Amino acid sequence: MSFNGKYELQSQENFEAFMKAIGLPDDQIQKGKDIKSVSEIVQDGKKFKITVTTGSKVMTSEFTIGEESEIEMLTGGKVKTLVQMEGDNKLVATNAKGIKSVTVLNGDTLT
Repeated sequence: MSFNGKYELQSQENFEAFMKAIGLPDDQIQKGKDIKSVSEIVQDGKKFKITVTTGSKVMTSEFTIGEESEIEMLTGGKVKTLVQMEGDNKLVATNAKGIKSVTVLNGDTLT
């Protein structure tokens, strides 16, 4: 299954707790919780390029499955992150701060 495509955010589980864990200030968390982001994913085998547009902020990260990469955080800093693929539709990212993010592709919906 290919992750290639553009995806609009529909919902977010544990948004506030996740944003606090990565160090985002409360005022930015409150502003951001109602803004819908759009993620564009370009996949070439094990290599991924993900561009996330949230309001006027655009973040681009590139990584290869199974290799440590530096991923840009919403705080503007970068953190070493390892992304693994589970099955053919789930990406599990774990960063050096111990924060884990799971992205699942179901048809044309990203969760």
